[in-house]
Amino acid sequence: MRIAVASGKGGTGKTLMAVNLSLALAASGRDVTYADCDVEEPNGHLFLEPELARSETIGIPVPEVDREKCTACGECGRICRFSAIVAMDGPPLTFPELCKGCGGCALVCEEKAISDGFREVGIVETGMVPPVNGSEGSIRFIHGRLRIGEAQSPPLIQGIKTRIPANGITVFDSPPGTSCPVIETVRDSDLVLLVTEPTPFGLNDLRLAVEMARVLDLRTYVILNRSNHGNNEVRRFCEDEGLEIIFELPEDRRIAEACAKGGLVSRLDSRYGALFSRLAGRILELAP
Repeated sequence: MRIAVASGKGGTGKTLMAVNLSLALAASGRDVTYADCDVEEPNGHLFLEPELARSETIGIPVPEVDREKCTACGECGRICRFSAIVAMDGPPLTFPELCKGCGGCALVCEEKAISDGFREVGIVETGMVPPVNGSEGSIRFIHGRLRIGEAQSPPLIQGIKTRIPANGITVFDSPPGTSCPVIETVRDSDLVLLVTEPTPFGLNDLRLAVEMARVLDLRTYVILNRSNHGNNEVRRFCEDEGLEIIFELPEDRRIAEACAKGGLVSRLDSRYGALFSRLAGRILELAP
């Protein structure tokens, strides 16, 4: 079962929900993989404190041109939609930072003058979270760190997803927004939990996230953070759109203080622990 925790904007509480949901699922005896796909700024490790055991470099193939074989026919430049290889008067110029790694230029080169180079986009780190007290379950941890200055995060997110075990439950901590990195994270999920808050900004970005999820034909539910703050517009929107608000977390200064210190809300007191346990139970009821 793959669960993506996403939102239309940053700062709504995705990581808060994802890490505490992972803990609650593990406490119920399930084997869980927590996957932090917000590779530009991963922060789940600050809360779960995993013991990292492995680090792998992730990259994409980029064209390398053999100038001795190249006949300057220009076919490689014509097929590239991203201007990552440009054919002018003579052998083509390559711009690895623009390359998507599709390999089209090599396919059309009749002289076999183009081979695959390698461009690093980041690293994937994996490990285990220390056992939850009294739990028979476990939490496998995986996250990516995008190379500084790198513009393309989807290849690194793909690297994370190919390293996730087929069995058990995976909780994806998605990047914010509705752009390509988010789509790459959520597109094959069984459930998408959209985190929002009852404010005009929260409603605006929830609309965008719901539209994205519907285009991808994903089962979608809403999590309302700071639920006792703001107005009722988000609730009305969910009612009108037939969206179930699956979980609500009230505004509480202690939650903000715990998060600022890297603490876990589900361990703040028994009330919050019970709330996340009920969320985990509801998620298991929705399992396909």
